[in-house]
Amino acid sequence: MRGWRDLVYIVVMPLGEFEQVVLLAILRLGDDAYGTSIRAEIAECTGREPAPGALYTTLDRMEDKGLVTCRMADPTPERGGRAKRYIRVSGAGVDAVTQAQRSYRRLMEGLDLPGVAYA
Repeated sequence: MRGWRDLVYIVVMPLGEFEQVVLLAILRLGDDAYGTSIRAEIAECTGREPAPGALYTTLDRMEDKGLVTCRMADPTPERGGRAKRYIRVSGAGVDAVTQAQRSYRRLMEGLDLPGVAYA
């Protein structure tokens, strides 16, 4: 029999809309997710062009929350000796964006919005 100390608690943090957009863009990009590619993916999919400062502030906040992890690549001459910061969504990030999307889907059920098809 398991005791209370053996229980694992999963806390799903509420996400803001921009955090969801960023997490979804990172998931779409896979191993190619870094600042510039994330901004381009968001622009292509949403028509929004986030400011670099807004994106990096959000990435830092999500890293602090444990929703993403970062790794630095080796510096390259093409980038003036600067390294790219690659981003991955953590398990907690996947859980959080999944929960947020489930909530949106439940809210959309039964609504008939122009140009939006929901099963």
